[in-house]
Amino acid sequence: MEKLSLPKSKIKVLLLENIHKSAVELFKRNGYSNVESLKDALDADELKARLKDVHIIGIRSRTKLTKDVLASAEKLLTVGCFCIGTNQVDLECAKRLGIPVFNAPYSNTRSVAELVLAEIVMLFRGIPQRSWGAHEGEWDKTVKGAREIRGKIIGIVGYGHIGTQLSIIAEALGMQVRFYDVEEKLALGNAVPCRSLDELLAISDVVTLHVPETPETKNMINAAKFKKMKKGAFFINASRGTVVNIPALADAVKSGHVAGAAVDVFPKEPAGLNEKFKSPLQGLRNVILTPHIGGSTEEAQANIGGEVAEKLVKYSDNGSTPGAVNFVEVALPPQSDTTRFMHIHRDEPGVMARIAEVFSKREINIAGQYLRTDGEIGYVVTDVMGRVKVGAGIRKDLAAIPGTVRTRFLYEAPPK
Repeated sequence: MEKLSLPKSKIKVLLLENIHKSAVELFKRNGYSNVESLKDALDADELKARLKDVHIIGIRSRTKLTKDVLASAEKLLTVGCFCIGTNQVDLECAKRLGIPVFNAPYSNTRSVAELVLAEIVMLFRGIPQRSWGAHEGEWDKTVKGAREIRGKIIGIVGYGHIGTQLSIIAEALGMQVRFYDVEEKLALGNAVPCRSLDELLAISDVVTLHVPETPETKNMINAAKFKKMKKGAFFINASRGTVVNIPALADAVKSGHVAGAAVDVFPKEPAGLNEKFKSPLQGLRNVILTPHIGGSTEEAQANIGGEVAEKLVKYSDNGSTPGAVNFVEVALPPQSDTTRFMHIHRDEPGVMARIAEVFSKREINIAGQYLRTDGEIGYVVTDVMGRVKVGAGIRKDLAAIPGTVRTRFLYEAPPK
């Protein structure tokens, strides 16, 4: 199906889940005036109805872009996840439909690291149970179980952007940093890598998780792993809810083997404010429970709004895809004297030759082509010399090439 280019004023942008105003401001600064921002997520039926005339959608974690929803969004060009995770989107389906999906993998790094460090201090000082007691009239000033974090070993599972940031802050406060990652990573400061997850669990005074959600990480911390932890150690999860077996954690805390925990993410989280949160960890005084707020600071949300909106604008304006999580990445240089077309197609032999033929038969010179494929989908952006009469059947011919997923005219060269 051919996707026609539109003036920016007619490109409809829908932002859900109270995305920060920095995103709206960036869209408008770049000429996108048709921007609607809603505070809440939408259920599947309402989402499908809304998406019928939407070209760009921005979501956070509660909106589910399933195969069914995406298939109904005939005008949708691109998706922005204004968060780190993208499991709320059927990425393979989006790719097959020629819809790049962008996220913000770095903008809330500091916010998550700060929350985890604060929770470490609170757990070592026994603050959760003392706070709970004070609310109920208790006045427990005993020092038993209250310790400084200086000199203690923090075990970081997953040494990526958040893990390394936490490593630096924790070491600055005097902690000894150990980490484990499935990939070989350069240690920062005095951090020391562990050869295995079990080694890290056995020596750490506090274990904190910072890994992605993958089939390999599902339930990676279970009853057997909790038994391998150092007795009396603390446990923190601010990564993904599916990584930890929550009933097993509850049992480990109740038995005293794990001295306390802080959990920000859960296997099943409420879809909205009207749905009650339930967890086996509720009622345990030495457990801090937070509603997935690791990256929920004003600074992080402002950064995320700008980062993702900028990626969406660049793709819509000139076809650039760096940062897409489900799509080949093509970084496109700015051009001032060419007309630009994009073509997304199944990765089959002969497509490029047919694209060239569309222009050659009109005696139009190709100034540059930028192509990437992944074995399933191919993405090519073609710059042709000077101004081109785009209504002369070019888009129709490009769309008619066998294997075409979608094609767009992006912009034309300015008049001389």
